[in-house]
Amino acid sequence: MTQESAIAGSTPERAPAEGVPSLVPVRMLNEFAYCPRLSYLEWSQGEWTDNADTLDGKHVHRRVDVGETGRPRLHERSVKLSSEALGIIAVIDLVESDGGGARPVEYKRGNKPPVAEGAWEPERVQLCAQGLLLREHGYRSNEGVIYFAASRERVRIRFTDELVGRTLELLAQMRTILGRGELPLPLEDSPKCPRCSLVTICLPDETNCLRGGEPPRPIAASDPGTFPLVVQDPGSVIRLKGECLLVEPHEGESSLVRLEQTSHVVAVGRVQCTSAMLKECCDRGIPIVHMSGSWLTGITSGLIHKNVELRAEQFAAARDSVRSLELARALVSAKVWNGRVLLRRNGKPDERALVMLKQLCNLAWEVPDAEGLLGIEGSAARVYFGGFSTMLRGAGAAFSIDERNRRPPKDPVNALLSFAYTLLAKDWLIALSTVGFDPLMGLYHKPKYGKPALALDMMEPFRPVIADSTVVTALNNGEVGPDDFIERMGGVLLKPEGRQRFIATYERRIATEIAHPVFGYKCSYRRIFEIEARLLGRWLTGEIERYLPFQIR
Repeated sequence: MTQESAIAGSTPERAPAEGVPSLVPVRMLNEFAYCPRLSYLEWSQGEWTDNADTLDGKHVHRRVDVGETGRPRLHERSVKLSSEALGIIAVIDLVESDGGGARPVEYKRGNKPPVAEGAWEPERVQLCAQGLLLREHGYRSNEGVIYFAASRERVRIRFTDELVGRTLELLAQMRTILGRGELPLPLEDSPKCPRCSLVTICLPDETNCLRGGEPPRPIAASDPGTFPLVVQDPGSVIRLKGECLLVEPHEGESSLVRLEQTSHVVAVGRVQCTSAMLKECCDRGIPIVHMSGSWLTGITSGLIHKNVELRAEQFAAARDSVRSLELARALVSAKVWNGRVLLRRNGKPDERALVMLKQLCNLAWEVPDAEGLLGIEGSAARVYFGGFSTMLRGAGAAFSIDERNRRPPKDPVNALLSFAYTLLAKDWLIALSTVGFDPLMGLYHKPKYGKPALALDMMEPFRPVIADSTVVTALNNGEVGPDDFIERMGGVLLKPEGRQRFIATYERRIATEIAHPVFGYKCSYRRIFEIEARLLGRWLTGEIERYLPFQIR
């Protein structure tokens, strides 16, 4: 059999796989050959993030990602072809034609690898799939070219019977795994993981560690280097200006913030956002959080996350009283424990209070139902907030608190606590939405109109660590003082100037780097939120047997 007949006669009869579209991008075949889990995360769950390699790759492709679709001619760039028989679609960087023959050219960043075949297998099967598409459209295509931009080398790849067979084999495997609807297990101790753009999403070492493997390498600890933009001056306008957000206050000088450095935008009170700014932020996946004073009123974001499988498991677990209680026990126990540690480190509580909190922490694992957990929470709160004032020293000694009160808060400390919990809920709502959860469907907190129940679930262990700690720091350091509060209708509110300083204190706290209590590497609390959200997803989908809540030592 000739190479030409092998290509022409090797198209398999495809049985339709449930949940798999009729056409899958050829670039996903490259990802699948590299790592099946990577291709599943990108295609089925819609996960994507850039790193230095992917950004460099986009830069390399900038010259070829233009052109028209249709029947390719001599040196046609950006050619889009598809085949129902093969079940694939591709945009070929460049097609070189000569007298009826066609040669796909694929641009790659980096240098030519030191392998006998001239390129790694993922690149070779991707190129071969493009050749198969050209064959389907009536061209003779027996070879292709991979151009390595860094070394400026053209490598010819022959579409041998062996390569064609391997390409078709991987195509079949990819469609089978996509149709199965199960995330493949991560690679173990693979050298591919540290350079992968999705390593912070995949969490291969962390998942394997919780499955009984070795401690993780510190490859997923890096933070994205983005920060929230908070605008609260009444009458301010946020506009789009090139690659930046332009903040125009009602009075004073304007300021520019780069979009690539913005994690989300917080618009407090009467702040206007232009339609162009909203669209660009939605396109880039940058949420816009709307707040009215100390209350969260809404979020503007792009399309809902593609990972419907995760939400299906979330809703199933919410209906499962056993699984819901398992998670609720872990979260409440961690919350009580973290509060005890905060009191012991920063205050002078009665020793009996510490003993009682430790007992309540242990009891949380034994209660038979969610109502019992509410009782544990209430008892722990009375003990914890009964000793809260012992943590207030220096400038904070002017304040005190005997109990937790809200709606409205009746003293400055409770006003700060309520605002801190709102900020924490906002950050958890964003983290859960980013991962693919529905933040309104909780497993411990019951669904209620407009309440981000799952965000309230997951923030429980972080209330003492982030919110309460921020309040103590702001008061003790004098960043917020008695003159920053006003009393209105029996409640106490934080003035805008004090709110701005308190937000700065909160952001410093959430950006603090600590050693992760389970994995050991250092990362910020903001990064830990995403890690915890993704590990919750791994537990819900059955990848790990138990979700370990965040507990400080």
